[in-house]
Amino acid sequence: MDSEYEEPLSPGGRLFVQPATHQIINIVFGLERPITFDALRTVISGSLLIKHPRFSSLLVTDNHGREHWRKTEIDINRHIIIHSNPVGEGDNDEEVVSEYLADLTVSSPLTTDKPLWEVHLLSAHKCLVLRIHHALGDGISLVSLMLTLCRKLDDPEQTPITGPLTSSTENHKNSGTLESILKLVKMVWFTLVYVFEFMMRGAWVKDGKTAVRGGEGVELWPRKLVTAKFSLQDMKTAKSLVANATINDVLFGVISSGLSKYLDSRSPDSLPEGLQMTGVALVNLRPSPGLQDIKELMKKNAGTAGWGNKVGIVLLPVYYHRNRSDPLQYLKRAKMMMDRKKLSMEAFLSHQIGYFVMKYFGAKVASLLEYRVICNTSFTISNIVGPREEITVAGIPITYMRATSSSLPHAITMHMVSYAGKADMQILVAKDIIPDPEKLAKCFEDALLEMKQHAVQT
Repeated sequence: MDSEYEEPLSPGGRLFVQPATHQIINIVFGLERPITFDALRTVISGSLLIKHPRFSSLLVTDNHGREHWRKTEIDINRHIIIHSNPVGEGDNDEEVVSEYLADLTVSSPLTTDKPLWEVHLLSAHKCLVLRIHHALGDGISLVSLMLTLCRKLDDPEQTPITGPLTSSTENHKNSGTLESILKLVKMVWFTLVYVFEFMMRGAWVKDGKTAVRGGEGVELWPRKLVTAKFSLQDMKTAKSLVANATINDVLFGVISSGLSKYLDSRSPDSLPEGLQMTGVALVNLRPSPGLQDIKELMKKNAGTAGWGNKVGIVLLPVYYHRNRSDPLQYLKRAKMMMDRKKLSMEAFLSHQIGYFVMKYFGAKVASLLEYRVICNTSFTISNIVGPREEITVAGIPITYMRATSSSLPHAITMHMVSYAGKADMQILVAKDIIPDPEKLAKCFEDALLEMKQHAVQT
């Protein structure tokens, strides 16, 4: 091999090309009107996307089974998949696109005879689907890069703002010596507890059986995709119920409340009060939150601030409570749990454990560990802060921005992306386990509205 033109995959990249943890990210841009092939090709040709080394490299494997990136020439025409005719039946474009995406999450890998990305042009439904292999980078890296294809609606010469969205009103004050010591003790304690739990989840500890839990092999089952639609203003109103709460606190309170509502409708009075359902959340390990400056991401030797899969895993427990529970209690429990998780080093150490296993035991063992953690938990959740203002691609306004990923052993996978005051959460389900995901989405939406109403009345 010519080492000048080949580069080994990062540990995170190797994890996502293993069969058990193979992942493709699907980013969807809804458009105000259809975009033409020529306009789309022009946008891609002049973007940073094709200049990025990962997006102009083939995935190859050497004689020892190690994966490498090999530089190649890009034929953009091969990366644009055109669907001039409708891809499904129905009058609702969003529902047809969701059905199309659900099929892609199970049965449509990317071919390795070209760089691992595609853009599907669904002209009849006024949308673009960007399919990108997770080995190329994490969600924040990829969405930050995809936004270089776009421009601000009110300033067509400028790319969208990618600065973090501060969602907490917490005051950061200098702590006294005793308070600092207590905080350190809590950090060590919570870290030990959570890392031990993470390791046990990779061994044998698993969630109890519920109507929403998947398991080994469920990643191969047929999928259905729906969207829960939230207002960021409603989430901000809800978080005012609890001092120093964040949007993420509200999100996990909504998930806890929504799952309880849904389980009440599926299996009333059959589950014990307080039953734990554990989520797997991917956490950004970069120094700054939210979308990143693409110039900083692409710098060499940028460490944890640079390009790649800079994420850790955090296990997030939510609890079943029977209907009519106080919405405020869901938010308080969510905030208490999230504060403890943020205080601990669980995300960082889960990343380091994966790196250690990858280095000394190989990619297959590391993949098996993550697969076991997923099989023994109940759902996946991620949240990416998108652009705060409206944006365009090729001069066409983007009406919504959403994301989902390849199917997992979980029966529920949730990815939320905020855009221009809205937050859309894509809910991918194994439809043989959850046949009515529309009801589940409605439970989440109702949970937020109840929290907002409670906040308004307080």
